[in-house]
Amino acid sequence: MAFCGVLIETAMNITFPTLMREFSLNTASIQWITTSYLLVVSIIVPIASYLQKRFTIRRLFLVANSLFIIGLLIDSFAGNFMVLILGRLIQGCGTGIALPLMYAIILTKSPADKIGFFMGIGGLVTAVAPALGPTYGGLIVGINWHLIFAILLVVMIFSLLIGSYAISADSKTEKVPFDFAGWLLIALTFASLIVGFSGFSSSFQRSLILIAIGLVALAGFVYHSNHVQHPIIHLAVMKNPAFNLHLLSYSLLQMVNVGISFILPNYLQIVDKQSSFIAGLLLFPGAALGACLAPIGGRIMENLGAKKPIITGLVLQLLAVLFLDIYAKNANTILILIMYMGTMFGMGFSFGNIMTNGLAQAEESQRSDGNTLFNSMMQFSAAFGTALVSVIITLSQKNGSHFAETTATGAQRALTVLLALTFINIISISFALRQSKNKS
Repeated sequence: MAFCGVLIETAMNITFPTLMREFSLNTASIQWITTSYLLVVSIIVPIASYLQKRFTIRRLFLVANSLFIIGLLIDSFAGNFMVLILGRLIQGCGTGIALPLMYAIILTKSPADKIGFFMGIGGLVTAVAPALGPTYGGLIVGINWHLIFAILLVVMIFSLLIGSYAISADSKTEKVPFDFAGWLLIALTFASLIVGFSGFSSSFQRSLILIAIGLVALAGFVYHSNHVQHPIIHLAVMKNPAFNLHLLSYSLLQMVNVGISFILPNYLQIVDKQSSFIAGLLLFPGAALGACLAPIGGRIMENLGAKKPIITGLVLQLLAVLFLDIYAKNANTILILIMYMGTMFGMGFSFGNIMTNGLAQAEESQRSDGNTLFNSMMQFSAAFGTALVSVIITLSQKNGSHFAETTATGAQRALTVLLALTFINIISISFALRQSKNKS
């Protein structure tokens, strides 16, 4: 279920040109199909620790699966944009429960010497599934975009039946207080920042107000968490600089990954005039490469340490994004194919390893909260990355009459920003690895 939940994050990206015409919307508006989903996931994920203590794994699985099925059912028949968004919001609730549940099982049930390998498998789900999304969507949208949801609906019903049989209800539960105020503050933080930033292309003043509200809510959340007995997330783990730098690196990498997954499908269709089917196929080799390298990257870290696979992956991604940026105005399909494979090679080597090594910096008693922070920031960063590139592209599209040309300009500007973020990421993780090495 976690794979389907992450796959659907970007499966609709390939349909954006089609839906922009069908619903008469611009890029900044249509991106809410993905951003709204990611925003809800990022709001639900922080309460994962509470849910896992309060309810059995079986019950959480059944609720998450059922919510996801309801959302898919709505979108399988959605006739307008708002109904489509409603279905996406409900799907986000299901994924927000299921995704951290997967990581919690890996961290608590895996043998110590196999954690890196299984976290690599988890990295396969969270890093490669978003890359497979455009490929999956591209293969189907030519028939009818509703089928993107309908096919997954069949898969999820099968998953529900299998899970109902295979998952036992013997996990221990306990009654713990729920930090409702803390949850509201973090929800307000995420929502205000994402909505505010997404609105820069239409209302600069309103966006600044919303961002200010988000920052105030964030400060309130930090203060609240440090002054209550049972906060939604214990922030003591963030007193560790090495952990914080790993968390920053993980977030930046996710922003770049999702940003590229947003840019390339739209570039291929709008600028290169490729069909959605061809655009989806061109992204598949990169996705397949990332899928193969995710567990291999975890195994390399177990044998050689964290530095070599992480730095190698990020440098390869930097070079790939650099070439995409340089040739963005006239990139051909072969260049996009090869460079996307380069970015996914980097993701496979670095993404899961950054999280694994980051959690290793935390005390054992803090790893549950560290896991929640990583999962929350993964989803928030994905939403932020989508909003970031969509705003840049939309602003460029407004400054000209030739849609394909202005889209290419916007894509190049967005890639320049992603290139800068990748460079910052290499610096950040270098400091993090140096500190973690000193700690060991």
